Amino acid sequence: MSTFLLSVLQAVLLVLFAPIAAGFVATCKARLQNRRGAGVLQPWRNLRKLFAKEVVLAEHASWIFRSAPYIVFTATVMAASCVPAVLVDTPLSLTADVIALVALLALGRFFLALAGMDIGTAFGGMGASREMTFSALAEPAMLMSVFVLSLGAQSTNLTTMIHYTLATSFALQPSLAFALAAMLMIAIAENGRIPIDNPTTHLELTMIHEAMILEYSGRHLALMEWAAMVKLTLFATLIVDLFMPWGMATEISAGAIALGLSLWIGKLILLLLALALVETGLAKMRLFQVPEYLSGAFVLAFLGLLAHYMLEIGA
Repeated sequence: MSTFLLSVLQAVLLVLFAPIAAGFVATCKARLQNRRGAGVLQPWRNLRKLFAKEVVLAEHASWIFRSAPYIVFTATVMAASCVPAVLVDTPLSLTADVIALVALLALGRFFLALAGMDIGTAFGGMGASREMTFSALAEPAMLMSVFVLSLGAQSTNLTTMIHYTLATSFALQPSLAFALAAMLMIAIAENGRIPIDNPTTHLELTMIHEAMILEYSGRHLALMEWAAMVKLTLFATLIVDLFMPWGMATEISAGAIALGLSLWIGKLILLLLALALVETGLAKMRLFQVPEYLSGAFVLAFLGLLAHYMLEIGA
């Protein structure tokens, strides 16, 4: 099987697995709260129902509002295709750069914010304002966290960093611990999860992401929801690739690919279970505390950078 076909299948697998991952988190939260839950496949049922419904558009909706769901979904899928999940070396390895990944996610966020303001509702403008404000703090922290890992590999390419980690003997490095803590905090904020945002509520005083898609319906809403699920799986896969890449397939063989696929699913299950535990044990923080949270993530990433230069290079 060619590497190009495997890279396409890898991206398709990540996109199709995203609703199951979101359903797994919701099911785990329900069980932890002594509820039965709707099941792991419920997000797929919701998407199927939304795709079958008619799209209702506001009278003053422009082309931005109509095209934003397709742009957001396409940008998120393109970002997901750059992140290796099972096989390390793919034809997209040269484009699998962290800076390009952040740019694609920023493109989707830009059109999402424009769509939120396009209709002119108070909720949409409020959510767009909050989203752009918090993203201005989250993106530098994310880049700083990745730069800590790129110092050893001397590259911001994901494939190069994965190969460097696989070739390096396992050791507890303070810089990686700080970078991992910052990346986990940023992943929660970027996906609008508790304690930053609650994806299951529509309380106007607290919602961020939901406020921007409140006017969508039908297939447009389905694409927005699916893009959010893909983004959650993308960040989980990115954390696995950068900090726990052991077991990923470095050659094209049935055994290596089967092992990499099983370990990828197992690592995602552990991360998503930890997310469910965090969301069950914590309450949503006040909106004015979110900048402090994101600033703390940036400080942790910067401490990782200092630890790399002061403790590891010096040693």
